[in-house]
Amino acid sequence: MKGYTEVADNAAARKPEWLRKRFSLDEDTEFTGGVLEDLRLNTVCREAMCPNYTDCFSRRTATFMILGTNCTRDCAFCNVAHGEPSGVDADEPARVGEAVARLGLKYVVVTSVTRDDLPDGGAGQFAGVIRSIRERSPGTAVEVLVPDFGGSLEALRTVASAAPDVISHNMETVKELYQAVRPGADYGRSLELIRRIPESAADSTGSRLRSKSGFMVGFGETRAQVYALMDDLLEVGCEFLTIGQYLAPSRAHHRVVEYVTPGTFDEYADAARAKGFAYVASAPFVRSSYRAGEALGEL
Repeated sequence: MKGYTEVADNAAARKPEWLRKRFSLDEDTEFTGGVLEDLRLNTVCREAMCPNYTDCFSRRTATFMILGTNCTRDCAFCNVAHGEPSGVDADEPARVGEAVARLGLKYVVVTSVTRDDLPDGGAGQFAGVIRSIRERSPGTAVEVLVPDFGGSLEALRTVASAAPDVISHNMETVKELYQAVRPGADYGRSLELIRRIPESAADSTGSRLRSKSGFMVGFGETRAQVYALMDDLLEVGCEFLTIGQYLAPSRAHHRVVEYVTPGTFDEYADAARAKGFAYVASAPFVRSSYRAGEALGEL
């Protein structure tokens, strides 16, 4: 396929030059790590093996992952552990608020493992974290990257009631690959959650909430399927979009079928903007929470 570099079945196939990234440690990286260790907080940066984590830590920022490190789902693309979840830590919201204040963050992203075991899917903990950040750092913009809450509008309203600035929910891949990549998720359910974001804000606070989603390429999807996913997201009112390259965390995960060229990412970005997304980030190392504050900065 033009614009793609096919990956051989051999797992040792070398990554192309544009996917080689150097990692470096500096004082700011150590400071960020120290704050997280001191406050006993988890990040998706480390748990998901994000290739950008040292870049973020060096800018004294991180994406907080609440509700433990064990996910109740076992998606084929994700490095977050699957297993028996922990109890809900009642002190966690206060510690996240403290970390945001210590790091001096102007924009923060909070996500979680999926907690299908909890009646509210963890929505109450999200709301508590948002309120804690507001109390400690009232000038900080807050984005929450939420799971699908099993399709519960009540859970979504609980999160919206705490008045974050952005609610994000990642589609992750095209409709045709959901069963292989996200066996515990449902394409239509995820789209419906995104559709309900503005409504949940109106019901809860009367203020406007920005909606956001992201997906990866390289699973074997076609361009037509990518464009169809964009159209589906626009149909449900999604405003912000991120597109990045899937990188398999291990040989046990879904294999990388293609390495998508930087030029193709540019084509996807141009197409998404032309279709009507308010903000688009599309490049090999783009992740949904990486430099997330740039979306609000461009509006």
